[in-house]
Amino acid sequence: MSATVTETSAPRWLGLWPAAMLMLFFLVPFAIMLAVSVAHRDQSGFYEWGFELDSYARFMSGFFAKVMAVSLSVSLSAAAICVAIAFPFTVFLAQMSNRTQTLVLVVLLSVLALSEVIIGFALSTLLSQTAGIGNLFHWLGLIAEPQAYTPSLFALITGLCYIGFPFAVLVLYPPVSRLDPEIVEAARVMGASGPRAFFGVIVPSLRGAIVGAFILVFVFTLGSYLLPQLLGRSEDWTLSVHITDQAVYQSNLPFAAAMSIFLMLVALALVGLASLAGRDRGAAA
Repeated sequence: MSATVTETSAPRWLGLWPAAMLMLFFLVPFAIMLAVSVAHRDQSGFYEWGFELDSYARFMSGFFAKVMAVSLSVSLSAAAICVAIAFPFTVFLAQMSNRTQTLVLVVLLSVLALSEVIIGFALSTLLSQTAGIGNLFHWLGLIAEPQAYTPSLFALITGLCYIGFPFAVLVLYPPVSRLDPEIVEAARVMGASGPRAFFGVIVPSLRGAIVGAFILVFVFTLGSYLLPQLLGRSEDWTLSVHITDQAVYQSNLPFAAAMSIFLMLVALALVGLASLAGRDRGAAA
């Protein structure tokens, strides 16, 4: 006696719901922002609908070049430091017991639950002169007198790495935990040292995950808004801070919209690169 299995498929109209949400919350705001970016700026602080490319022409100015250089250098530095620390940390974490791994992952998730405002003010207090680590260094005799380490580029990179490190670990953890330990053991049997096995076997095997974690942290820090203002100096401000400055304080909405579109396109391009890296990794597997 044979049983027939009827396959049921979801109605096609259900696919209209995510398409409608995408149009409502992404395409429509993007179209409005695009229209504002080509509008004519009124000297009174408003704008008039039109079509001119003056805001995009400012991308060739020295101001925008400096802003982009600072934003890219800060984000690249934070992403590189996060991945350089998170990768060996994740490899070491994957070798621990399951209970310890769960505990560490819960701690990392709790860090992600913290507000960026709380992190920023906590680090500004920790790096301040009155109640910061400068007093500890002075007590240990490392410095002559307590000093403040904020606002500075060091404080900004520290804050960005603090919020970017959990993201990097969570991206790296699944592929690292699935890595076959016999591959490393085979490399050690063939005479490879510990560092050579790490850089010659583990790193190439997880190249796609490393690239994905790097791009994720880079995109996340590139859009950071509060930490550059709380921990950095004005010359360390990222593009997101300058977008707000142009929109709120300079009353230049067309230029702010143009910079927002540029930032969005950069982020989408990097997300696309991460997707290609993941696809190549899947094909290789």
